[in-house]
Amino acid sequence: MTRRTLPALRGFRGLTRIPGQWTALALAGVLAATLATPAQADQALATAKACMSCHSIDKKVVGPSFKEIAARYANDKAAADRLASKIVKGGGGNWGAVAMPANAQVTPDEAKRLSTWVLSLR
Repeated sequence: MTRRTLPALRGFRGLTRIPGQWTALALAGVLAATLATPAQADQALATAKACMSCHSIDKKVVGPSFKEIAARYANDKAAADRLASKIVKGGGGNWGAVAMPANAQVTPDEAKRLSTWVLSLR
């Protein structure tokens, strides 16, 4: 059996293939990148925009956890837009006495990305 280096990964030592394995390797790499990157990027955005000061993914901090928010709005098709608006403008009364402050440093596009990410955490 002949072993050859995967062309896209020639810079990495020790990555060889047995004929017929490239497709599975490439598909696994694309799938891993697709599943991992958006969640990490949007969590990084949440950290950069100070969302993680009051929220956590799975625990209540000052505000509800992102998973609690996702569960509450699971069947609401308009939730992403409504939450994006609340991220920018702030609001209160939905989760108790502590109001969410306005976040003027968050653009509408970033707010939409954040709300879509939060809702994906169900």
